[in-house]
Amino acid sequence: MRHFIAAVVCCVAGNCIAVILAHAAELPEYREHHDLSYYLDGDGQRRPVATTTDWQIRHRHILDHIQRVMGRLPGEMSRVPLDVKVLDESRNGDIIRRKISFQSDARDRVTAWLLLPAGAGEAKRPAVLCLHQTIDAGKDEPVGLRGSQNMHYAIELARRGYVTLSPDYPSLGEHTYDFAEHPEYVSGTMKAVWDNIRAVDLLTSLAEVAPERIGVIGHSLGGHNAMFTAAFEPRLRVIVSSCGFTSFRKDDLPSWTGPRYMPRIATQFASDADKVPFDFHEIVASFAPRPFLAVAATRDNDFDVSGVRDVIDSAEPVYRLFDKPQHLQSLYPDSPHDFPSEARQQAYEFLDCYLNPAP
Repeated sequence: MRHFIAAVVCCVAGNCIAVILAHAAELPEYREHHDLSYYLDGDGQRRPVATTTDWQIRHRHILDHIQRVMGRLPGEMSRVPLDVKVLDESRNGDIIRRKISFQSDARDRVTAWLLLPAGAGEAKRPAVLCLHQTIDAGKDEPVGLRGSQNMHYAIELARRGYVTLSPDYPSLGEHTYDFAEHPEYVSGTMKAVWDNIRAVDLLTSLAEVAPERIGVIGHSLGGHNAMFTAAFEPRLRVIVSSCGFTSFRKDDLPSWTGPRYMPRIATQFASDADKVPFDFHEIVASFAPRPFLAVAATRDNDFDVSGVRDVIDSAEPVYRLFDKPQHLQSLYPDSPHDFPSEARQQAYEFLDCYLNPAP
């Protein structure tokens, strides 16, 4: 398998951009995604992951294999000016609720809710990117305007002192999006990842936000959307995923193959977990040493809880390698596919521990 990895930086009129060059290099194939104890060297030989430097080699391979399925992460040339526009503003108690839109790339704008807690202008606050589940209401659900109360984590976190940003996923909410008209994205997943990266750009630009204290939370679609984004976006310092994943071997793999997700799982990898070149074990390990909490309902009919336990068990040695085993946490509420109150409260406490919201 060959891939393209070389890049140079060109500066034009003071603006620096990364340019990808067509330079081929070997990308070793990993058949045991649950085994994170080794990396493959240039000759395809196994080498033990004994240090964090060793792990960075495996980490780079993981990100390259993810992009074989999702498509390449857009480069700096796609990072156009955000051109933020305020569409509406109101108050909900002490919370300012502001509907905004921003330019994600040259061809598309994203609509989002920005919630600012009382006193947000007095000192910089931590922020949380709040990603919604598969629901036509899109961003309206996390902010409490529609949908299940158990999914209102954006408004609940704002009341806790966080600035929150809730964008629409492509094709849901107000984000009308025809995937067929955008061949620049191989998958809806990568389009969503890029939208979320631009959302982080937006958060870091706000005077109310402490840019070094940004986390992400989501349920179901939002849960794995949070994880996929965090794999590529290190500015997301804390990650919480509720009912968002299981191992591919214990999942309904064809359900991942629609245009909203990753069509290449079907077209190039035959919807076969043995052929897909990554799995969630590697994604979770790629977060290390950043704090990650997996909330996995024991009666979830969408994502098998035993597969979540498998993933956490595989990733634990990598967190130990960084001497941060406490940063990898899992929670198993006795619940169907949901984000019940007690689990949400524990998730918020997890965010509090690392992002330190104002009282």
